[in-house]
Amino acid sequence: MISGRCAACKYLRRRCASDCIFSPYFPANNPQRFACVHKIYGASNQLPEDLRAKAAESMYYEAQCRIKDPVYGCVAIISLLHQQIHILESQLAKSRAELAVLMMPQPGESEMGHETSFNNFLLEQVGSVAHSGQYSIQDSSGFM
Repeated sequence: MISGRCAACKYLRRRCASDCIFSPYFPANNPQRFACVHKIYGASNQLPEDLRAKAAESMYYEAQCRIKDPVYGCVAIISLLHQQIHILESQLAKSRAELAVLMMPQPGESEMGHETSFNNFLLEQVGSVAHSGQYSIQDSSGFM
């Protein structure tokens, strides 16, 4: 244990033992971290040692979300991500359907001629996207 009490022991107003289960996850220099977790979850439940670090991170994140949005907490973010997945899956299905239409041979067109024209079409599309910058990768969600 580092000299002094960890954030959890300070918050709970108790002596910090050398084998304190909170000190590795709630250092003294970040008291708000434990206060946030304690406000939502308390401090009574214990996990096996190998799961504690992940649990502390998860509880801190979920507690922050609950404080920011008392009604939905992190479920609001999960819902937003599910909506984005649904939109992207729809766009992917639409693109696959368009691709299937483009791959179908036209009447009177040989297979080789169709393949060449399709390759030319793809090259034109890639070139136009590269010049327009239409598909730049941006994080519009604001939280990742």
